Amino acid sequence: MGRRQRNRQRQQQQQRRERGGGGDRQGRDQAGWEGGYPEIIKENALFERYYRELRLVPEGEWEPFMAALREPLPATLRITGYKSHAKEILQCLKNKYFKELQDLVVDGQKIEVPQPLKWYPEELAWHTNLSRKILRKSPQLEKFHQFLVSETECGNISRQEAVSMIPPLLLNVNPHHKILDMCAAPGSKTAQLIEMLHADMNNPFPEGFVIANDIDNKRCYLLVHQAKRLSSPCIMVVNHDASSIPSLQIDINERKEVLFYDRILCDVPCSGDGTMRKNIDVWKKWTTQNSLQLHGLQLRIATRGVEQLAEGGRMVYSTCSLNPVENEAVIASLLEKSQGALELADVSSELPGLKWMPGITQWKVMLKDGQWFEDWKDVPSNRQTQIRPTMFPVKDEEKLKAMNLERCIRILPHHQNTGGFFVAVLIKKSPMPWNKRQPKLQRKLSQRTEDMSVIAAATEDGSVETVEEPPTAEDEETKETQHLLNVETEQGKKDGVCGPPPSKKMKLFGFKEDPFVFLSEDDPLFPPIQKFYALDPSFPKMNLLTRTQEGKKRQLYMVSKELRNVLLNNSERMKVINTGIKVWSRNSDGEQFGCAFRLAQEGIYTLYPFINARIIHVCIEDVKVLLTQENPFLSKFSNETQKRVKDMAMGSIVLKYEPDPSSKPDSLQCPIVLCGWHGKTSLRAFVPKNERLHYLRMMGVEVFKAKRKEEDFENKTEEGDQDNTEPMEEEMAMECKAKEHDALATEMEAEPDEEPIHEFMKSSAVKPENKIKSVLPSSENTENRDIVDLRNVKD
Repeated sequence: MGRRQRNRQRQQQQQRRERGGGGDRQGRDQAGWEGGYPEIIKENALFERYYRELRLVPEGEWEPFMAALREPLPATLRITGYKSHAKEILQCLKNKYFKELQDLVVDGQKIEVPQPLKWYPEELAWHTNLSRKILRKSPQLEKFHQFLVSETECGNISRQEAVSMIPPLLLNVNPHHKILDMCAAPGSKTAQLIEMLHADMNNPFPEGFVIANDIDNKRCYLLVHQAKRLSSPCIMVVNHDASSIPSLQIDINERKEVLFYDRILCDVPCSGDGTMRKNIDVWKKWTTQNSLQLHGLQLRIATRGVEQLAEGGRMVYSTCSLNPVENEAVIASLLEKSQGALELADVSSELPGLKWMPGITQWKVMLKDGQWFEDWKDVPSNRQTQIRPTMFPVKDEEKLKAMNLERCIRILPHHQNTGGFFVAVLIKKSPMPWNKRQPKLQRKLSQRTEDMSVIAAATEDGSVETVEEPPTAEDEETKETQHLLNVETEQGKKDGVCGPPPSKKMKLFGFKEDPFVFLSEDDPLFPPIQKFYALDPSFPKMNLLTRTQEGKKRQLYMVSKELRNVLLNNSERMKVINTGIKVWSRNSDGEQFGCAFRLAQEGIYTLYPFINARIIHVCIEDVKVLLTQENPFLSKFSNETQKRVKDMAMGSIVLKYEPDPSSKPDSLQCPIVLCGWHGKTSLRAFVPKNERLHYLRMMGVEVFKAKRKEEDFENKTEEGDQDNTEPMEEEMAMECKAKEHDALATEMEAEPDEEPIHEFMKSSAVKPENKIKSVLPSSENTENRDIVDLRNVKD
């Protein structure tokens, strides 16, 4: 900040103080702020005039429509469908938390018992009349709120707006589909797509994958955090402009081919007037100019999407806007220039129970000054940079009828107490017209081949000899460049290195990412791991990778075979932010037991089908001991468990609980797999805090911890209650750490002998001293973990 700017700021502050009659606080109070922000008036005359004229809302429903927009958006949640614990969570919600909300009154408002969304399959999505603000602030709802926060961090629940759940459902995803999410951040829809890929829990590596893209480098790390909750080896996060996202190549039968996606989600940036219920700033900022400025970008992104769509594939275009300039105008323009290659799918019967309005075929365009235009011919030349021909409806009646724009879906807020939304489903029947033309280089090669054929044919007649023309300088340069490119690519694939060198410095457009280095066939790192855990011969070791090209490998990650194919063939074309799940972490204490790598909880469900050793089967009582005590002695476990552990070498282990429906029908009925450590005299689980709480809830253990006021803590300290002081300090430290956890959005899994490593943390340049540290005492030089406060655990 320069000297002139500082002086200007001082003058402005002095003027404000003089006008306010004293200090800044007094001036704000006199201005009606009362020490806070002025309340936003939910009125916008231009908005009402615009949508009244377009007649998007059925006759007689305008007042309910506007009234719904002025009400806060209700809270909605979705249970992760592919996890084996989904049914247990659903029963826990129904039988416990929802029952506690009955007849509850908060701030004079009666809380309605949450109801399932009628159109979402298997009762996995629920909504209530609770607003987000009431849910966060109300003491009566603190227990329910803690449950939601904890389960969200585990990936078992996603708090997602109801209408936002619609696009992934309409994609009709199968586990073998290759999926592109073009504008993915913050990642709630991406999470849905990952769930659909893993519909078959018995297959840890589905054939399909999700490539989630976003143009904003910082939002990509939020996307990484969302995806990490689901622990899938089939997700890759990339950072590109969606309107020019590069075409990728893959190896198919030892031949390079362009990657076309079976499903594409095109949820484009929009003006957001359908989100007025939760983003109240839209009320004062809304103008038609926002839509006019975004229309071109939306059309470019949608066009790039259909170019990369496979024939027979499905693309869902969606916005959280009601404006036809951003919706029907984009779809109509796309259909018109596709010349029959695309068609709108009729999805009216795919979500029974969902109320929606059909797309419109006629609309007008309005400037922010209120001036209307019905046709491009009416737009004056000085306005033709703001208004473009593609913003208007098609005039040809036959073309318009063939487009079937009424198949588009528009969600109005007052119909089912949701936000506003727009969805269109496109099917690709044939290549896009401009993709049918041969590329320039290919045309040159074809032409040269034809010329040579003609010369050769003439030679056979004896009249002309075949004389090959010497290569031109341009051809030589092209060949040389192509050769160097091939050498670099083949060398990278040979070394298994994907990505730039391992220096990570902040650049203009974000961080320079560490490379992705696949383990080689003869890497000496793998045989000790394979022997220690008796891995099955079918284990895909070629899919293991690290994020370091030089030095000691500290983490091992795993991706699916298909994503490995994408990574190896496109390291120079795309900027990969993150991919793979962590399956092993280096632990120096393990070297003395034969393996330097311990199992990571993040990837245990992927690894478990391949592990044939180091597995200890435990009963439900043992699981409770493992989850409620930090480092329990072996004597605290059942006799069967002690016998199984007795002859096992120390080191990393797998703890497996299998339900027994016949003998114990009332106990937990879903399997649990935990990573643990077998010490000399103890057995412990390496599980993040929120995951511990999740398992305990599923077993019927009460884990609610009420917030303690600071004065209560001080009073107890003054009383000299020495027995309670240390646990209280520990609990306060845990609460502070939990808040820090939410702020940094990191996983609660500290690494032994090193700082916690998470891609989000690494890429956000968080200093090591600011990372989360465990408050538990060190024991046996193994990994520290959060524990549940035993004073608050009740059977």
